[in-house]
Amino acid sequence: MALNHSYNQEYTFVFQKLPESVNELLSFKEARLDTPFKTAALAMLSLLVYKENKELCFEMLNALKGPAKLSPFEIQFLNDRLKGKEYKPYSFFNGATKENGYTPTMPLTITVKQNPYSFPEENYATLFVHSSGADSDREIKLRLKPSTGEWFLTELLCLSDIRIPTELDPWA
Repeated sequence: MALNHSYNQEYTFVFQKLPESVNELLSFKEARLDTPFKTAALAMLSLLVYKENKELCFEMLNALKGPAKLSPFEIQFLNDRLKGKEYKPYSFFNGATKENGYTPTMPLTITVKQNPYSFPEENYATLFVHSSGADSDREIKLRLKPSTGEWFLTELLCLSDIRIPTELDPWA
């Protein structure tokens, strides 16, 4: 997949199942991490694991962060954003709506987008994912490690609040 930095492009990724270990995540074809789009899709997939096993979620994200690991601040940030709102990451996958409690359809499908400003400087990317519970796309920041050609996760800025599922909304 050649990167075209000047156009609005999007790539859709399909996952047959949630990975049950870091090794399984890294066995997916996208785990070559040769584009920022693949790394972003795997990061979003990893967030789905939080609901059942947050420590495994953090291990998966660490694998996608390359030489940098989640800081205590980043772990607290993720806990703050997801505790009691574990439905948030699911909202980025096809078929998830507030009416169905953000339950995506299988296979798990997500689209990662770029815009003309996604590559502000060499070796850095800001990509976008869409939540069905939000009005605007959400950011994921990545960085290229030139010596390996791999793109690694640097920041997940996609977890701000979304519309709550209908079943949890007292005003629905």
